[in-house]
Amino acid sequence: MVEFKEITSRTILTPANGSLGGSQFTFTLNPYVGCVFGCKYCYVREMPAAKYREAEWGEYVDIKTNAAELLEKEIRKARKRGTPVSIFMSTATDPYQGVEAKTGLTRSLLEAMLSQKDEIDYLMIHTRSPLAKRDIDLFREFGQKIIVSMTIETDLEKIRKVFTPSAPPIPARLATLREITEAGVPTRASISPMLPLSKHIAKTLKEVTAQVALDDFFMGDGSRGRRTERMNIKNLYEQLNLLQWFERGAYKKVLVLLQEEFEEVDVFNEI
Repeated sequence: MVEFKEITSRTILTPANGSLGGSQFTFTLNPYVGCVFGCKYCYVREMPAAKYREAEWGEYVDIKTNAAELLEKEIRKARKRGTPVSIFMSTATDPYQGVEAKTGLTRSLLEAMLSQKDEIDYLMIHTRSPLAKRDIDLFREFGQKIIVSMTIETDLEKIRKVFTPSAPPIPARLATLREITEAGVPTRASISPMLPLSKHIAKTLKEVTAQVALDDFFMGDGSRGRRTERMNIKNLYEQLNLLQWFERGAYKKVLVLLQEEFEEVDVFNEI
């Protein structure tokens, strides 16, 4: 049973730091606290806000009811300081998890950004939810200032069901990514973190997007793999007899496949 709670947040934009700080983003934006998808490997499980909460990760969602109001104010403040406004939404939740269909919170944030479109440098939306297609009309208004990144960490449903049983099925994500791409919105498939997948992954993704990103537990969990180690994700690979997929450098064979289909592959290398 998931516990939903409305909260009032003091801020909504968080300055990007660590690995994100070395990239193009200046802020992260999380409309919700918690995520019903509850992926077993999610690095947020090991962050203090989640680790010391009574409810298990995946069993609570806090809804930041004043998020849109805060966002408008904080964009103006950033611009007054001369800070670029390049936003990654989201790093610690999914902005299109199921409750969004009811609250419309993420949509209200997009509308708030569009009301100050000239002040927005760039927006990346990171999700694994087919609900994202609801907002295609708003995505298109951003022009080239936006990219919608869909997590496709595997193309094998049997693998998805082991690691992310509560997350949307892979075919639904691929169909959504195709629809958003065909609407003229810049998109990207994110193999993040890379799970065991088939040799057809590159061709499958090429059919639905022109851009792809790749990382694994050692490059992308924000701690060079230490958080993943504490969550005992390696045990799942052992149970599946797929331990070779958990080795450092396993991503390289997937990278070769992707490079055969895509002009450029964004490989996340932690600084």
